[in-house]
Order: sequence, then structure tokens, then C-alpha cells
Amino acid sequence: MSNLLKFITCGSVDDGKSTLIGHMLYNAKLLFTDQEKSLELDSRLGNRDGKLDYSLLLDGLMAEREQGITIDVAYRFFATEKRSFIVADCPGHEQYTRNMAVGAAFADLAVILVDATKGVLMQTRRHTRICSLMGIRHFVLAVNKIDLVSYDKRVFHEICDTFNNLISEMYADSVYALPVCATDGDNITMLSKHTLWHKGLPLLPYLEQIDAYAIRTESGKFIMPVQRVCRPNHTFRGFQGQIERGLISVGDEITILPGREKALVKSIYIADKVTNTAFVGQPLTIQIDRDVDVSRGNVLTTIDSEAEVSGALTAAVLWLESDELIPGRHFWLKCGTATLPAVVMAIKYKIDVSSGKHIVADTLHTNELAVCDISLSENMVFDSFENNKALGSFILINRMNNMTSACGTILHSLRRSSNVIWKDTDVSPDMRAGAKGQKVLTLWFTGLSGSGKTVLANALEKRLFAMGKHTMLLDGDNLRHGLNKNLGFEEHDRVENIRRTAEVAKLLNDAGIVVFTSLISPYESDRINARDIIGEPFRLVYVRTPLEVCEGRDAKGLYAKARRGQIPNFTGVTAVYEAPKCPNLIVDTSDSTVDDIVEILINTFFGGQQ
Repeated sequence: MSNLLKFITCGSVDDGKSTLIGHMLYNAKLLFTDQEKSLELDSRLGNRDGKLDYSLLLDGLMAEREQGITIDVAYRFFATEKRSFIVADCPGHEQYTRNMAVGAAFADLAVILVDATKGVLMQTRRHTRICSLMGIRHFVLAVNKIDLVSYDKRVFHEICDTFNNLISEMYADSVYALPVCATDGDNITMLSKHTLWHKGLPLLPYLEQIDAYAIRTESGKFIMPVQRVCRPNHTFRGFQGQIERGLISVGDEITILPGREKALVKSIYIADKVTNTAFVGQPLTIQIDRDVDVSRGNVLTTIDSEAEVSGALTAAVLWLESDELIPGRHFWLKCGTATLPAVVMAIKYKIDVSSGKHIVADTLHTNELAVCDISLSENMVFDSFENNKALGSFILINRMNNMTSACGTILHSLRRSSNVIWKDTDVSPDMRAGAKGQKVLTLWFTGLSGSGKTVLANALEKRLFAMGKHTMLLDGDNLRHGLNKNLGFEEHDRVENIRRTAEVAKLLNDAGIVVFTSLISPYESDRINARDIIGEPFRLVYVRTPLEVCEGRDAKGLYAKARRGQIPNFTGVTAVYEAPKCPNLIVDTSDSTVDDIVEILINTFFGGQQ
């Protein structure tokens, strides 16, 4: 049993989480004298008529004290004679679910509080599911405010039955239930005389004795993600990281994933000390007996047959952003020490927080749980979360603002990703382009409807065709007559429209053809996604014609219909257009002729060839 227990308290709003931990610290005499004095003084100004408000020991923010709620996760270290603890007191409000998920990610055990007068609420269910998602397998159900129901044994057991039905749908190694009164201290450090019908341990003694952390040190089961390559001089090269599973010894054969090269362990350092063996949880530096290309994100292991190397996976995801998740969106995916571009290909189903039922869904909103298929830009080493927490959990990072968009756990790789392999042909894209005597590009024209995108692209193609170039114009309207015929104009359809067009442009570039696309493509994130798909040939041309000029042209009568409310989601009127931040070229058809702009395009992208 590990001497350190990391646990969280969670549950719905005002279930008494902070009060419970505060009273535990106070009763166990785990406070310094100045902390006790400060608690007494602060309680006089609190909301308990001068009585000790134990929640003040955890709620440190001014807003928390004023409102009597928890907003941020409060971490507290304490120790008894039997064990050391780190507790994370998590907020109960739904808008702070992101903070709660952060707390759950570090814990080995969750204390779920339930108000005896309210029972198991929606947020109770949400927090329990998030704890399970984050790998917590040991739960304590603390039925708080038992005094408000006159210490009724029947109420306690009804709540326990409801919670047990909920937890039966998840992985749980242990579930322990007890009645408590956080305000009065019943069953927190000592058994209460009011609940003689409860035959178990009080909360703190139970936490002191539970074994909630199984250390996996099996010989031959070593896994270490590489965090850093240490190269202090030309004679030493070591690979640094923390052992996530098993043990390693000098002379052991290891496999470097994803390349699957083999090598022998030459030496092991813990800090600057040489050792023959290292165990799970230890940070170390490993030298191997031969030169192999190893970098951050690679994995050293002795069980390469158990680890997955794949470019696609299925995962359970908790969505944290205020904007909805739409399939086709691109992110950074961070798993272990690897960070790769990734795209959410599909939302397979959403998980109902209350019932656990699977619901068909096209989008995902804040704090919702779902199972999604995710594609990576290249193969990555990972494992199922059940096998390995470090290589089985990940976060999705917004590529626009670097905020964490989601967290998740890997269920399995997508089998088709390993069965469907890209085939490099003998005739390469460079050879095809060389045979045509041209350098391939994709000029991506973006701008409002009526800005002149298609007119410019068409005129440029005519000029290049006359020069003997091999070209193809992909017009947004034309694509919607065939390839994108099944797509509408809502955000998720626009995302897919851009993705499909970019994939076609990439294939045409591989064929040695210069491509022009004419699409409104109103979202910056989608244009970034298109650049990621197409790669180096991508060039963005922003046709920055003012809205009033575009609307004045209105060749298709679309603006007039949009103003009358006949066209929903029309860019520039009822839907937003996000101007590009870093286009390769900006042009304006309101103050320049088409011929002049075409000259600028040729000089900029084709070296002025005539």
C-alpha cells in the first residue's frame, strides 16, 4: 500500500465538500495554531452566525468566501500518523466542471458527497462519470447532512441504492458508503452516537487503510515515454522520462516505438547516480548500446506487442469549451509526451449523464460526454486507458488560442487505420509536376459572397492555361452540385465542405496540377485545417472587398434574400466571416481591375512568368 493517498471531494453544489475536509483537518488536529485562530476570526464574518465555518479552510478566493461556494480546485496536503494525503476540493457548479476534471485527473480515490435532503442529483452523476473517465476506481459515498433527515437509516440506504445503480455502469474496484454530518463532524474522524446503525469505519480511518494505488512493477513490463534527449557533450546521449509501468535493468532489451528498433540498456541514471535497476514512478536517464533516432514522444518499452502504434483511435471525451464540438475540427492532441495534429472525425454517440444511455449526436456542448473517432496526422504510440493511464489519456488543445478544449481516455485504436496503409507510387508528385514543367500550388481564394473570388480565379486560370500550365479551378458552388451535394450551410456542414475540398486539392497537387479554390470559407480554423491537409503548396488569397460593395453587386440575389430572412446562416448578414490573420496576399476588387490583380497574382506566386 502506498503511504500517499491522493483523493478528491466532489458532488453537486452546496453538498458540503469544503466543510467536510475542513472539519476533518480540524478534528484530527492537523492545523497550525495560526490557522485555527484565523478560522475563528474569519468565521465571525461568515454565514454561520459566528459558528466555525470549516469550509473557509479550503475556500481561499474572495468570491468563494462571499458566495459560500467553491470555484477553483483547492489542494491541501496533510498527514496523520498512519498516512500522508493530498486532497483536491473540487467545485460543484456546472460551469466549473473543467476545474473539477483537472482535480479528478490526479486522484486515486473520489469522495462523492450527496445531500441527504436532495439525493443523487444531475451534477452528482456528472462528477461520478467524470471520475470514472479519469481512471478513478475507488469511491467513497458520503451522504452528508444526515442530521437534516433525523439520521434516518432508510433515507441513507435509498441514496446508496441509487448510487450503486449508477456506479454499476462504470469500472469501480471499491465503493464505500457512510452517513456524515460535515458541520457537526459525525462519522468524519470518529463514529457518531447518532448513527449507531452504521457499522463501518469513519471517513478518515477508512482513508488511512484503503489501498487505492496498485503499483505495476512486473518484470518485463517496462514502459517509459521519452520526455527529453539529454546531450551534454559528444560522448553522452541519454533518454529521460518517468517509468509509467514495470521496471528496467541494465542489459535488458528494449524496443523504441513507433519505429520498433531494438537496443540494449547500457546504463541507468537516477539524477546523477548510477543504478542497475529502476522502478515505476522513478524519473531516470537511460543510455542504450547503439545509435537510434529517439526523440520526445517516442516510447521505450519491453512490451511493444501490447502498445498500439496507430494513426486513429476511438476515445471517450469530455468536452470543455463553450463553443460546440463539430466533427472535422482540428486540434493538437497531447498524449503522454507526444503532441500531434488531430481531427475529430465523428461523434459516435453522446452519453446521457443521468441514465448512461447512448444518444445519437452530431455536435457536443460544454460538459457533455461522448465517444468519438479521432484521426492523427501520423502514427502515435498509445494504449487503452485500462492498461496504461499515462499512454491512455489525452487532452485536445485549441489551435487558435492554446486552451484545453477536451480531455479524454483512449478505448482502442481504429482497426481500419492499421489495415489501410498509404501507398507511395513509383511516380512521385514531384515527377508529375516536373513532367508538366511547373511547380504545384493551391491558391485558396477566400472572401464574402460577391467579393470576386471566382472571377479572379477564373481569369488567373485562363492566363496560366494560355502559358501552358496545367490547372484546375474548384469552385464552391460547383462542388455543391456533386461532391458536396449532401452538405448544407450550418457550421458542421461548412467544416466538412472545406475538408473535402482540401482533400481534392491535395490529390490534384499530387497529380502535378495547379489548383485554385473559390470558397467563402468563413472560419479561420477551417482555413488552418485546409492548410494542414494540403501542406506546403497552400497559399491563402484574401479577397477583401467591402461588404457594401459585395451586397451592391448581389449577382445571385442572395443578400436580398438573406436580409428578408429567407436564407439562414448567410455569411456577412446572419453568419460571421472571420478575416484571415496571416494571408499570403490581400486583394480588393473594389479598387483594382481584374487584369491588374491577375498580374499581381502571377508576379507573386508564379515568378512573373509570361
